[in-house]
Parts: sequence; C-alpha cells; structure tokens
Amino acid sequence: MAQLWGGRFTKETDQEVYEFNASIYFDKRLYKQDIEGSIAHATMLGAQNIISEEESETIVEALKEIRNDIDEGKLEISEKFEDIHSFVESTLIDRIGDTGKKLHTGRSRNDQVALDMKLYVREELKVTDMFLKHLLRAILKIMKENTDTVMPGFTHLQKAQPTTLAHHMGAYFEMFKRDRDRLLDIYVRMNYSPLGSGAFAGTTYPLDREQTASILRFTGPTLNSMDSVSDRDYLIETLSAFSTIMMHLSRFSEEIIIWNTNEYRFIDMDDAFSTGSSIMPQKKNPDIAELVRGKTGRVYGALISILTTMKSLPLAYNKDMQEDKEIVFDAIDTVKDCIRLFEGMISTMKFNKERMRASANGGFTNATDLADYLVVKGIPFRDAHGIVGAVVLKCEQEKKAIDELKIEELKEFSDVFEDDVYEAISMETCINKRLTLGAPGAMDKVIPIYEEYLFNQ
Repeated sequence: MAQLWGGRFTKETDQEVYEFNASIYFDKRLYKQDIEGSIAHATMLGAQNIISEEESETIVEALKEIRNDIDEGKLEISEKFEDIHSFVESTLIDRIGDTGKKLHTGRSRNDQVALDMKLYVREELKVTDMFLKHLLRAILKIMKENTDTVMPGFTHLQKAQPTTLAHHMGAYFEMFKRDRDRLLDIYVRMNYSPLGSGAFAGTTYPLDREQTASILRFTGPTLNSMDSVSDRDYLIETLSAFSTIMMHLSRFSEEIIIWNTNEYRFIDMDDAFSTGSSIMPQKKNPDIAELVRGKTGRVYGALISILTTMKSLPLAYNKDMQEDKEIVFDAIDTVKDCIRLFEGMISTMKFNKERMRASANGGFTNATDLADYLVVKGIPFRDAHGIVGAVVLKCEQEKKAIDELKIEELKEFSDVFEDDVYEAISMETCINKRLTLGAPGAMDKVIPIYEEYLFNQ
C-alpha cells in the first residue's frame, strides 16, 4: 500500500479497507489534470517565495517529464497507490528527492481533487459541444436536401398534417442547439478555480489564488473555500444537461426505429450501422438507435445517483463525494459515443421519399386544409369541421384519399366545393402556404439562420 499519510496511525490499513477506499482504479484518467494543477501550484509557490524559484522550476520540469512519460507509455500508473494524486507526488519525490515533498505546501487533496474534476469536466464539455456541432451539421445537410420531401407530421403517433422532412429535422436541430446552450451555461458558471482552498479553510501560506486561476484559464478563484471543496453542482448540472441530450437522442432514435419498420419503410439503414439476426436471415436491425435509446437510462441513472449522494452531505468535504467520478466518467463516455455514432447513422441512412409522400397523402393529412377551404368559402369553421369529418368517414369506408373523391361526391357534403378544391388540398399547397416563421413553408428563411449559427459557433 502506497499512501502519503499515516503519521498518526500505529498500524496499516486493512487490505480490503484500503482497496475499498482507493480511487486509483478510476481516477487515474485524471493524471493530466492533476499534473496541470500541480504545475500551476508549484509555479505560484515559487513566485510567492514560499519555495525557492529553483525548487519551483525543478518541480515543474519533473512534473512535465512525468506527464510526457505517461503519455508515451514509458511510465505506467501503478494501482498500488491510493489515488492519482499519491501516484504523481510519490513519482515526483522518487525522481527529485526532498524537493518533491514541497509540492503539497498550502494544498489539500480536497482542493486538488475538486480542481482535477473541474479541469476534466470543463474540457469534456468542449469536446461534447464539438460532437453536437458535428451532429447539427449532419442534420442541416439533411434539411437542405429535403425541403421538398413531403412526409406526414404526427400527433399521438397518428397522421395529422403534411410537412417536410426538412421541417421535421429542424425540430431536432432546435433541440440539440439548446443542448449546446446548456453546456455553455455550465462552462461559464463552473469556470472558477478551487485551488488554494485547502482542506476547507484556506491556508496560512500567502498563496496567490488569482495567479493559479489565471494559469489554469479560469475566470477567477472561488470565493468560499468551504463551498469550493464540497461543490458538485457543476457535475449535477452536467449530468442533467447530458440526460437532456440523451433524451433528445432517444426521441430521435425512437422515430428512426419506427421509420425503419416494414410498416413505415421511410428509411433504409446503412449496412455499417445495422446488424442482422442469428436465426432470421431477412432481418436488418437498427441496433445503434436501439442502443442509444437504451443507454439513455444509464445516463439518467448517473444523474439520480449523484443527486442522491449529495442530498444529505454536511459541509465540507465527505468521502461520499468520491462516488462522483465513476458515474461522471461513464456518462461522459456514453454521451460522446452516442452522439458520434448517431451522427454516422443519420448521415448514411437513405430516405424513401416516395413512400413518405404516399403515407402523407393516404392519411387524411390535408383534412385541416379542406376545412380551411370551406371557411374561405364562407362556412363557419365549426360547421366546416363537421363537414370534413363526414368526408373523411366516407373516404375511410371506401378506402380512398380525399383528393380521390370526384367533385360530385364532395358536393354531396357542401355545394361550395368547386374544382379548385384539389389545388387547395394538394400536399404542396398544404405545406407551401404555411409561411409563418418556423412552419414547413418557411424553411428557406430558417436554413440560412442555422447556417449562420454553425458558422459563428
């Protein structure tokens, strides 16, 4: 067992207790952040004459060498250490002797781990945002190519009104755009450095917390040392935002799964993003979409887990907080993988445009427009609604679309029907006359806005 404490203990920790307490098995992925924070701390210690400039430079150079050796595979992170902090500091002492023991001056593992997690999550927010931007580009490409692709819009999973694939995809563009906004909000709010807070009450050494915050590219230092070491709000916010991302991906996945069914056949999945059955040779399954849908619960679980962990913790630091890392690491990995694979899936799938149009035409999606036609002819809307309901009933009984009825048949329901009704209820008219901003007929106004957004963001 390798640990950097123990002076007041008279015997070693039980091995099982030690392993249960240790975090090196999962927090070793924080080695870059731990070293980055240590470099900033050592630099500040030298600038403040808490240690000599020579000692500061020696520590910094040794830390950089340790980081490079780990990066290049020359140094393996040993799991005999309690945590990544112990490993880095012990390795430093092994390399430069007693000078390395001065690194921890004015610092606690409490502010150290708080810093490492902030540095890690801050970077992962940027990476996730980049993946979302790539996904938005893929969605926008589909939109630009399908402004005239007619499909049914749904409410209650029943065909409601005709729309376009561009309009449908635009709804998801809005969702993922909001997700990016949430990540930015979290980044801005969390970007304050806890380094220098000590165990929870600061330190008697004249630390320059503004300097370390600047070196580490924080907006500034945190203003309460007790909150600094016990704050996990930014992790809760991150997991909440990630849960929302997964919810959006899951909704999208559900539609792709439905569209891929034999009953709909709106899309053809690319072979690279599908799998087959071990017994049924005809199957081509949308496994990526199903896995994304399934992994949503996994990310939700991480959010509930950290909320439950934090709900009754007194100030300041408690060992319970060590439980934040595994779930956050797993959620981050899951969300990034899901976004990346989802982008590949939608970028390669093909849309069966004729099938989509036929579905819209056969589902009475133009019934509302037929009622609007009657209103324009002077019939009150409530009466028009009843007339069109009767027309739809006749069509259902005769297994016809509305525009398949002859004008003589329509006149049985109202004398105001004329030959111009067919133009009024065509799919193109139903879509193109809806020109309010955000409607399917206004995609020519919305798409440039989205293009500018992606260019500027």
